[in-house]
Amino acid sequence: MSPSPDYELGLTTQSREIDVETLPVSGRIPAWLGGTLLRNGPARFEVGSERYRHWFDGLAMIHRFTIGNGAVSYANRFLRTPAYVEAERTGRIVSPEFATQPHLSPLGRLRALVRRPEVTNANVNIVPFADYFLALTEAPYPVAFDGRTLQTKGVRYYDDLVAGQTLTAHTIYDRARHATFNVVTELGFSSSYKFVRIENGKMRRTVISTVKVDQPAYLHAFSATESSLILAEYPFVVRPLDLVIGDKPFIENYRWEPARGTRFHVVRKDGGTYAGSFSAAAIFAFHHINAYDEGGTIVVDIAAYDDAAIVHDFLLERMRSSNGGITRASFRRYRLVPGEPEARIETIAAEATELPRIANSCIGRPYRFAYGVDVQNGIYDRLVKVDTKTRAVTSWSEPGFYVGEPVFVARPDAPDEDDGVVLCVALDGTAQHSDLLILDARTMQELARAAVPQPIPFGFHGMFR
Repeated sequence: MSPSPDYELGLTTQSREIDVETLPVSGRIPAWLGGTLLRNGPARFEVGSERYRHWFDGLAMIHRFTIGNGAVSYANRFLRTPAYVEAERTGRIVSPEFATQPHLSPLGRLRALVRRPEVTNANVNIVPFADYFLALTEAPYPVAFDGRTLQTKGVRYYDDLVAGQTLTAHTIYDRARHATFNVVTELGFSSSYKFVRIENGKMRRTVISTVKVDQPAYLHAFSATESSLILAEYPFVVRPLDLVIGDKPFIENYRWEPARGTRFHVVRKDGGTYAGSFSAAAIFAFHHINAYDEGGTIVVDIAAYDDAAIVHDFLLERMRSSNGGITRASFRRYRLVPGEPEARIETIAAEATELPRIANSCIGRPYRFAYGVDVQNGIYDRLVKVDTKTRAVTSWSEPGFYVGEPVFVARPDAPDEDDGVVLCVALDGTAQHSDLLILDARTMQELARAAVPQPIPFGFHGMFR
């Protein structure tokens, strides 16, 4: 069964920036629920007559839902990144993106390579920083914005000399250490992964450990336990010289080499000691679900694919085709046991559990429930909750609805891990607008929805606070 073409609204430019004080709400919003949901994602897929090729390429837009006293307000605004400003100024795509290479002269390509801050497009994730927020992508230059007005405050630069061309788009905050961790990839004649620590309120990265590598892998995320950082290195790799001398879009320089297998690198948070590596069969993934210590063993949960075909699946031409065509991931668990070079593998659920989220209090710790999106009819059209203990899967779906990342919000002083709500921005393809869904996290039954007066393009990540 194929989805209706109405899901293409989620891949269509939304140029209207609006600020709506009160959205129409059906159902009842829990009285305890109050705060702001911020979302990031692409919202412009062409500039003049030129078109972006990939879902990951579109120009960034921030969305704000403010919830309180049973009401919801909404605002959206393009992030005025250097890529956006230059596109507006020139009427052309000037920023090299994940899978879109602009028509640049050799000198222009060189400038884009060495002056990366001038073309950054932070359209993936959001993290809090000081009294504002940072929008992130895999380029090492976050863009700051005001969480209330959504006004762009400009590119923020790290106050250090850490060399590297990419960071993962998913930082990990450590509550006990009051620090954020990330992984920098340096691409060059001597390439490496650099595990970095960033103290609260600082824009300075300190390298705690370095892992040398001949052909770096594409990295979108990593995971952490209370004691360790875990980097899964997939066999989707690049020869760094190809990025310099070639004229292909960034991701098309990467090659799938399954014979290399997958390797897990473990680094201790304190001191940066390299604690070893573990091998496994070849997989690809964008997202880790969670990781935790279990005695001396490290448990790592991943939304895993058998190969890197999903990267191609997200080409806009393919996504807009009549069958959607998105490959399903599966929820796989890897146990890294000291003294065993091979990771132990099991499948927790066949459901995709992509764009995964868990309770914030459980990040890096033993947990039971994970939430994500699944593919029923070629596109993300089902929300799932996976019980990692019983392996049961509970879901929400509705004909004509296409769903985004589910964000779990715990009820204050909740005694149970799933006592709270799941927030999700979903496209109602039939009515041709988007809704903010509020689901009971225990049952995945709908409690309320707030209707936005226009479609919101499919986004990636965000946060509630």
